[in-house]
Amino acid sequence: MTARYPGYDVLAKRHTLSWNEATRRVVDKRLAVPREPRFLTTDEWATLRAVCDRILPQPKDRPPVPIAAYVDDKLLENKIDGYRDAEMPHQGEAWRIALAALDGHAREAHSRRFHELAAAEQDALLTRMQKGELSGDAWQGMPSRKFFAKRVLHDITNAYYAHPTAWSEMGFAGPAAPRGYVRMDANQHDPWEAAEAHPGREAEALAKNKRVV
Repeated sequence: MTARYPGYDVLAKRHTLSWNEATRRVVDKRLAVPREPRFLTTDEWATLRAVCDRILPQPKDRPPVPIAAYVDDKLLENKIDGYRDAEMPHQGEAWRIALAALDGHAREAHSRRFHELAAAEQDALLTRMQKGELSGDAWQGMPSRKFFAKRVLHDITNAYYAHPTAWSEMGFAGPAAPRGYVRMDANQHDPWEAAEAHPGREAEALAKNKRVV
């Protein structure tokens, strides 16, 4: 896949007018998150990493975003969302329950732990989770469908897009404090933002493939 913003690195803005000291401290803290588990056990960590790899596969030509480390850090620091579904336990407990249950389902179906399965086997189990087809005592009453929607998709995608690598990938210039953004309408960019290699290509492809249903 051709990069939309080839050569763009948001971290190059570190010492420009785009970022102030507060922004640099926030970004530095994110980059310094340890790459090993501090909240989860070693077994839970192996399963989480495998789940992250299937939900958001990453390209091989750059260092990966440490998604699992960010999820683990969220649980360790108790960075809650400010709300919780009545059928869902606290986020840390929810992840522990689901990771253990997923390993259990993997053993039942394939006699191996989840992280030891082939990608297609992992995808099949995650699809069953998404549909709410995984159940049993191991889930402790937590609906697997809700766990997938409320925790898997929410925590993993948020972790990915909190990292500067993901910002560079989508041409985001970061918090931009104190400079700020001026051109805020759709399809407008400030002159210091990243430029797309092929602007409009995605819109043209969508229009070409659009059909009436």
